[in-house]
Amino acid sequence: MTNTPAVSNGGHPITLGLDTFGDVTNDDAGNPLSHGRTIRGLVEEGVLADRTGVDHFAIGEHHTDWMPLSAADVVLAAIAARTSRIRLGSGVTVISSDDPVRVFQRFATLDAVSGGRAEIILGRGSSVESFPLFGYDLADYERLFEEKVELFAELLKEEPVTWSGTVRPALKEMPVYPHSESGAIPTWIGVGGSPESVVRTARHGFSLMLAIIGGETARFAPFSRLFRRELAGFGHPDRPVGVHAPGHVAATDEQAVAEFWPYYRATMEMVARQRGFRAPTFEHFTRDVGPGGALHVGSPETVARKISATLKALDASRFDLKYGMNGLPHAQLMRAIELFGTRVAPLVRDMMSD
Repeated sequence: MTNTPAVSNGGHPITLGLDTFGDVTNDDAGNPLSHGRTIRGLVEEGVLADRTGVDHFAIGEHHTDWMPLSAADVVLAAIAARTSRIRLGSGVTVISSDDPVRVFQRFATLDAVSGGRAEIILGRGSSVESFPLFGYDLADYERLFEEKVELFAELLKEEPVTWSGTVRPALKEMPVYPHSESGAIPTWIGVGGSPESVVRTARHGFSLMLAIIGGETARFAPFSRLFRRELAGFGHPDRPVGVHAPGHVAATDEQAVAEFWPYYRATMEMVARQRGFRAPTFEHFTRDVGPGGALHVGSPETVARKISATLKALDASRFDLKYGMNGLPHAQLMRAIELFGTRVAPLVRDMMSD
């Protein structure tokens, strides 16, 4: 199935994608599947996304028992072998605790395997398990991210690299292979609410991905304006702005909430215990599902209207739905993907063309 975006916002084509953290899924009896079965199911989800016309499919890096996607590029390569058109990327790659040279090499290899369909979203990540796992000190959190993003920007030029910093050995006129198909892998930085991160993204000339996981989406509108102003100030051409937000699609609004809420509640309660914040109540959840909130949960028509409103409010041209939640059955995920590709995406493009 071919799906060439023709509708644009701010001069950039409207593209609609799916993100996943590879959460462990349950079987029909409510028992968690193994990591292996979860990951094989994820490959099937990516293949279905391609078949139903979704533009992007991204996998976030995590290192936990309930999100075992520690090698997203390997899974993306498996999806690439069975697809032909969908763009494949990370959402996000935790560059701070990885080696930028190896990140570039892995995604340049994915680009080769996929015929030029690889992309990458760099980020700090919403969890920090990878730092002690790979021997990094959280006291160096800011410096690790800043220096490694700088090195990655040099690697993207696909020329011999000369770079020095404090977090890894220096490079002097070192060639790095393989080269990508296009000569420049599309690269974004995921930003969760820091103006400094927006400015950094503009300084390097990357595209901006706004990660909005709760609250009112409109509060991120100043970031889009700041990004474009800073891009111009640094002498870079305009770059697209994307939005990443959680959600779930089902036949009706009521069914979507009934399927999603129990797993959302259980996951947020678990994370709240780990990180020391108060878990959202159903009232909070309902507010975020409502107009202007961050959660895109409902029927295809409801989700499409909300995505369209989000894109317009934030002057963005890309929307990635973070689908799934720890424990959601694979069959429900597959149905949500099918509805997103065949119903939600065409509706959004119709709404954005008005």
